Amino acid sequence: MDVSVTTWVTTIGVLIALVVADFFIGGRKPHEVSIKEAGIWTAVWIVLALLFGGFLWGHSGAQPAGEFFAGYITEKSLSVDNLFVFILIMGKFAVPRIYQQRVLMFGVIIALVLRAVFIAGGAALVAQFSWVFFIFGAFLIWTAWKLIKEARAGEEEEEFEENRLLKSIEQRFPSTDKYHGTKLFVRENGRRLMTPMLIVMLAIGTTDVLFALDSIPAIFGLTQDPYIVFTANAFALMGLRQLYFLIGGLLKKLVHLSYGLSVILGFIGVKLVLHAAHEAGAHVPEIGIPFSLGFIVVVLAVTTVTSLMASKKQEQAERETEKAEKLDA
Repeated sequence: MDVSVTTWVTTIGVLIALVVADFFIGGRKPHEVSIKEAGIWTAVWIVLALLFGGFLWGHSGAQPAGEFFAGYITEKSLSVDNLFVFILIMGKFAVPRIYQQRVLMFGVIIALVLRAVFIAGGAALVAQFSWVFFIFGAFLIWTAWKLIKEARAGEEEEEFEENRLLKSIEQRFPSTDKYHGTKLFVRENGRRLMTPMLIVMLAIGTTDVLFALDSIPAIFGLTQDPYIVFTANAFALMGLRQLYFLIGGLLKKLVHLSYGLSVILGFIGVKLVLHAAHEAGAHVPEIGIPFSLGFIVVVLAVTTVTSLMASKKQEQAERETEKAEKLDA
């Protein structure tokens, strides 16, 4: 897909305008986000993504549009897994609920900027070295195996552990122990101090980079177009704040999410290896975008249904256990 500088500038300008509008309409005044508000804004961001995909279809044809939708759905599903860690971060830093949406908004913006750097680096590698697909593919297959292993072992991350960058910032720059509204810096006794608000924003943004190590190679397995990779990431991330409040209580019910994500990552890993082998001259089949899109949607649908069924059975078993304990007492 041939994208001009004007198109790039216009797209980035529109995305910035959307973020600014989101801030002034829904995020400027600190408040607890209701399910209704989160649902409306989640729907808005999904509709905007659909409209953008429709624009790509009309402008460049079905292939780029299909790549965008496949990349968007993949990034969106992987970003749901991020929400588990975001909940841990919010708990560790004891972020008041009225400030959580502000934290997520700027944390996601930081994450998007950092991901843009990753995407630029990945695009440069892909353009120069086709063998890098072997590395991306092998990494995704290894990540898929690791996810399955952790899911079968029942491992859960109980506490958020700060990364080195965040620890370095906290050591070099003094901070306060209390929140001061939405202020990022305050002056106490003549000293300029960071507030926990800035620290938790950095925690959200920099932690997302770790997830980008999986998601960026994954989307490059679906499309090698930097424009599509960037826009799919942008639309997936920008709706993440509302999704946090909408399905935060339902995350624990998605008990099979790790299995679904592992299947998707493994599938894309195999697709990358086949593509790399094809580029190297081997006569191997390649997996097309229509099949990839359908496969991803089916896996996510099956994962969601089986997760909800398993959660329902577990809740019934817990209720029966409680009743039995009461009768014994």
